[in-house]
Amino acid sequence: MDIPLDDRPMHELESIAVVHADQILPAAANAPPPRASWPSGSLARNLLSQPSKIMTGVQGFASRVGGDKNHPGKTTAASGAKGLRFLDKKAGGWKAVEKRFDQFAVDSRLHKESFGRCIGMGESLEFAGELFVALARRGNIAPEHGITKDELKEFWQHMTDQNFDSRLQIFFDMCDKNGDGKLSENEVKEVIVLSASANKLSKLKAHAANYAALIMEELDPDGLGYIEIRQLETLIRGMVSSQVTERTLKRSQGHARRMIPKRYRYPVNRFVGKATDFTLDNWKRIWVFSLWLTLNAVLAAWKFYQYERRAAFEVMGYCVCVAKAAAETLKLNMALILIPVCRNTLTRLRSTRLSSVFPFDDNINFHKAIALAITIGTLVHTLAHLTCDFPRLITCPKSKFMRLLGPNFHYKQPTYPSLLASVPGVTGILMIIIMAFSFTLATHSFRRSVVKLPPPLHHLAGFNAFWYAHHLLAVVYVLLIVHSYFLFLTKEWYKKTTWMYLTIPLLFYACERSIRKVREKSIGVSIVKAAIYPGNVLSIHMKKPPGFRYKSGMYLFVKCPDVSPFEWHPFSITSAPDDEHLSVHIRTLGDWTTELRNVFGKVCQAQVTLKKANLVRLETTVVADVQFEDARFPKLYIDGPYGAPAQDYKKYDILLLIGLGIGATPFISILKDLLNSIKSNEETHDAAANYVQGNGPGRAYFYWVTREQGSFEWFKGVMNEVAESDHHNVIEMHNYLTSVYEEGDARSALIAMIQSLQHSKIGVDIVSGSRIRTHFARPNWRKAFSDLANAHKDSRIGVFYCGSPTLTKHLRELSQEFSHDSATRFDFHKENF
Repeated sequence: MDIPLDDRPMHELESIAVVHADQILPAAANAPPPRASWPSGSLARNLLSQPSKIMTGVQGFASRVGGDKNHPGKTTAASGAKGLRFLDKKAGGWKAVEKRFDQFAVDSRLHKESFGRCIGMGESLEFAGELFVALARRGNIAPEHGITKDELKEFWQHMTDQNFDSRLQIFFDMCDKNGDGKLSENEVKEVIVLSASANKLSKLKAHAANYAALIMEELDPDGLGYIEIRQLETLIRGMVSSQVTERTLKRSQGHARRMIPKRYRYPVNRFVGKATDFTLDNWKRIWVFSLWLTLNAVLAAWKFYQYERRAAFEVMGYCVCVAKAAAETLKLNMALILIPVCRNTLTRLRSTRLSSVFPFDDNINFHKAIALAITIGTLVHTLAHLTCDFPRLITCPKSKFMRLLGPNFHYKQPTYPSLLASVPGVTGILMIIIMAFSFTLATHSFRRSVVKLPPPLHHLAGFNAFWYAHHLLAVVYVLLIVHSYFLFLTKEWYKKTTWMYLTIPLLFYACERSIRKVREKSIGVSIVKAAIYPGNVLSIHMKKPPGFRYKSGMYLFVKCPDVSPFEWHPFSITSAPDDEHLSVHIRTLGDWTTELRNVFGKVCQAQVTLKKANLVRLETTVVADVQFEDARFPKLYIDGPYGAPAQDYKKYDILLLIGLGIGATPFISILKDLLNSIKSNEETHDAAANYVQGNGPGRAYFYWVTREQGSFEWFKGVMNEVAESDHHNVIEMHNYLTSVYEEGDARSALIAMIQSLQHSKIGVDIVSGSRIRTHFARPNWRKAFSDLANAHKDSRIGVFYCGSPTLTKHLRELSQEFSHDSATRFDFHKENF
C-alpha cells in the first residue's frame, strides 16, 4: 500500500501509527464514489420489491451467458443452480465416497467427525459437520449415532441433487439451527463465522456480527427479527455468478479458432507454421546459442587437431587430444560465464540497438547453460587425464618417454602420486572440489531450501549458502591461472592462452564490482517511511537519490549492514519513475529477509523473533514515519537500477500482467506509471487514449493471485487509485484469493452475498478492503486468454508473469496456443523468484 507523503519537512525521529486494515467502512456521506456506477438504495430491497425485474434480468443474462436459445424459459437461476453446490471435484463419484466410507466407518456407521473426509471436504471439517447435522435433521436421524451406508447414499443424493430449490433448502437448514424455518441474526452470524473459517478469512470472521446485521438490514426491511427462505432465495437468484459456463467457454474458443490463419488449418502447414513461429519467437536465443556451440566445437576441434601432431600423441594417443579439447572449451566458458552477470553492462546495452539482436532477458539462463558446459568439460578433461593419460605416462617405456617427453618432465618419468601432487594436479583437484561445492549449492533444491538437511548441515541449504559459496569461485580463477602456468606439455608463455581468454571478462567483472563499491560509498539512501503489512511484507520508502533514473519493471539490490555487511539482495522497484520517492516491498521468505524485517520491526514497534515471524501473521499494518530529528532507521545501501523483461512493456498494444503473491511488485510500478501518464494527459486536456495509442499500450489487464487475505493490504492504495482515477478504463484489475472456495460453492455462498451487498452499498470490497472486487479461487487462464483473443484481434499482447515457476509452463503454452489459433499474438515473458 502506498501512502502519499505530504509536503511538510521531514525530520528524523519517527512517529508510530498503527493502521487497522480490517475495519469496515461505514456508508458515510463523504465516502469516495466507487469505480462503477452502483445502484442507489438497497440492492436486496430493489430485488425483493421487483421480482419480475429479477427474472427478466436473469433470463436476459442467461441468453448472454450460456442460455439455451431452444429453451428460452431456462433462466440463469436454473443454469445458476450450479451455485450452492456442496461438493467439488475432489469428492469424486459415489464409488469413491463408498470406498472412503469403508475406510472411516466404525461398526458400519459413519460419524460426524469423519463425514467431511468421507465426502471430500477434508479441508472444511467444521462446515461438513454442520452439513451432516442438517441432513440428519431432515431425515429424522440422530446425528450422534452416526449413519449407515444407505443413509450416506441418501445424503449424497440430496447434496448432488440438480434441483436448485433442494440445495437451497439444505443450505437454509444449515443456517436454521433450531429448525423453526426462520433465520435470526445470531444464526446468520454463526454461519458467517463458519464460512469465514472454511475460507480462512480471519478479518471477516472478526466482524461477523457487523455483516450479520448488514444481511438482516437488507433482507428484513420490516424489522421482524428474522428472515425466511423466500428472501434468501430471491437474493441468491438475483446474484447469479457472472462466470460463464463451459458451453460458453467452448463457444468463445470456437469463435477464436474460426479466426485461425490459413497456414494453421492443415497438419503439414500447421507444423511448418508452428516451426516458423517458434523460430521467429526465439531467433535471438537460437543464433546466440548456435554461435556459442559453434565456438566451443571449433576450439575443441582445433585443439584436438593440434595435439594429434604433437609428440605427446605418440605416448597418450587420443586421450590427450580429448583432454586438451575439453580444456580449450573450459577456457572459453570460464571467461564467458562472467559476462551474463555483469548487470550494469547489460542494463546499458538494453537501451541500445543491440537489444534487438541479443536476448538480454535470458542472461541467467545463458549463465546456467555455460555452467553446465563447464561441468561437462571438467568431467571430460579430468576423466581423460586420470583414467587414460596418467596410466599411459606411467607405463610408457622409459626410452620412448625420455625421447618424446623427457624435457617436459625434467627427464624424470612420473608416478601416479607424483602427478597428483604436482602443481597442476593439486590446483586441478582444488578447483574440482570448490566448483562441485559451489555448483551444488546453486541448484534449485539447495538454493530454495527444498533439501532438508540435519543440523548443522542445514546451513548449507538456502540463499545465504548459495551466495557465499558462489564467491568462492574467485579462488577458482586464481587456481585456474596457476594451473595453466605450470602445464607439463607447454613451456612457452605465449602458448599458455588461459590468461588471454580471461583478461577482458575479468576486467569487466572487476569494474562491475568496483562500481557497486563506489555506489555503496556515494549513494546513501534516506528512509522516509517503513511499514510491516499482514503476511510478513516489509515496505520501505526512500528519498530518490540524485540521478537515480529507472523504468517501471526494473529492480535494484539492497544491502543492510545491520543484517549482513556483505550480502546484496534483488527486489523489484514498486514506485513509478515519476514518483517523488523510491519504494520496494520485501516478503519474508528466508534468513536475510526475516532479519531485515526484525530490524525494521524495532522501529515500527513490532519486533518479532525468527520463529514468531514464521508462525504469526500480523492482522494490522504497522507504519513508522520519519518526522523529527535523530532517525533510528537502519542504514541501507542500494545498487541499481538493473534491467528486467517487464521494462519493455511500452512496445506492446495490450498488456496482460500476472503476479502471484509478492510477484505483483514489478507490475505495481507499471500500473503507477500508466496512472501518472493518464493524470498528466487529463491535466493537459488530452484523452488518456491518445497517450496510450501513441506511446504505450492501449489497455492493461492485471491479474493478482494471492492466497492470504492480508496480502491485499500491500497495494490497497494503488488499487483504490486505479478505481478512482482511471476514468477511461485503461487498467482492468482482477484480484483472486485462492483460499476462498470458487464462486458457486456453498462454503463461499454467504461470503459472496455479503461481498455483493457491501460493494453495492459503499463500493468497498469486504475481502481486499479496496474498491476492486475480489474473485474467489484461481483464475481460469484459458478463458482469460480466449477473452483477450476475441476482444483484441490482430493485436500484439505482452504477457508478463512474475511468481513461482509452477505457472510458467502453463502460461507459456497458452500464449503459444492462442498465438497459433487466433489472429492475436501473445508474447510471453517471465520473472521467477
